Amino acid sequence: MSTEGNESTHNAPSLEVHQNNSSPRNSPPPPDNEEKTIHLRFLLSNAEAGSVIGKAGSTINEIQSQSGARIQLSRNFEYFPGTSDRIIMVSGTVDDVLKAVDLILSKLLDEFYVEDGGEIDPESKIRLVVPNSSCGGIIGKAGAIIRSMIEDSRAGIKISSQDHSYPGLHDRLVTVTGTLAEQMRAIELILFKLVEDTYYQQSANVPFPYAALVYNGMNYGPNGGGGMYPNNRIPNKEERSSSVTIGIADEHIGLVVGRGGRSIMEISQLSGARIKISDRGDFMSGTSDRKVTITGSQRAIRVAESIISKKVASVAER
Repeated sequence: MSTEGNESTHNAPSLEVHQNNSSPRNSPPPPDNEEKTIHLRFLLSNAEAGSVIGKAGSTINEIQSQSGARIQLSRNFEYFPGTSDRIIMVSGTVDDVLKAVDLILSKLLDEFYVEDGGEIDPESKIRLVVPNSSCGGIIGKAGAIIRSMIEDSRAGIKISSQDHSYPGLHDRLVTVTGTLAEQMRAIELILFKLVEDTYYQQSANVPFPYAALVYNGMNYGPNGGGGMYPNNRIPNKEERSSSVTIGIADEHIGLVVGRGGRSIMEISQLSGARIKISDRGDFMSGTSDRKVTITGSQRAIRVAESIISKKVASVAER
């Protein structure tokens, strides 16, 4: 099992890749698994989520109708920690889930991936969200199970290491790369493992638990890079983290927070800064202004300050 950067990486064997153009559903699943219910969560960009939902929900309704599966999406700005991607959960029987995922990935391939010449199937990646405790069943002893899945499906499969930047995050990302047929076969094999995992089945009870990780005592974390700098670069002055505290009139603090914390999460997401608001009655010295502490790079702080100022100014002008 080789390690690359922050991920446990399992690459497909260096054999001549056999392009499997037949449907991955041609091999029937074991009868015991066929009728069991399962769920699968994976990540979508905002644009991809919009494509799956369709105008007034027409596309998502059609996919649900064709597959028999139930499809749920996290709300706008409810992202998987460390990313700017929303979470989609597909649930139903194993067969229904696979049909729905096939329809979703086919649609995304048509819209977001350009075929080179049309003769070779385009390759893409899908990032599955799997509880840390369930990843061992996919990896197997000394990586035996994941290697078997790679050989069977011809897909690339990577399992991220656990991200300790977000205390309370117990999920990891399983990235499956390949053609649609290769991806679907890999997902099928992964689902057959997960359907037997009691803990995994229980994780469907809270499909999108991530808002609580960033909404904690009004302390909002950025969903940018998980606190790490790409390629191990030393951050320059603009990127080094610092803090600035500004005062916002107590009556305007609701504008910054928004309903259910939606506005402050959006500001944090757009700027990449972490924002903390003082408790009620904890004012800037000599004023009735609440303390808003913005932490991040200088650029992130500037962007967050600008957004907050505009929100407050829009009300002051009325």
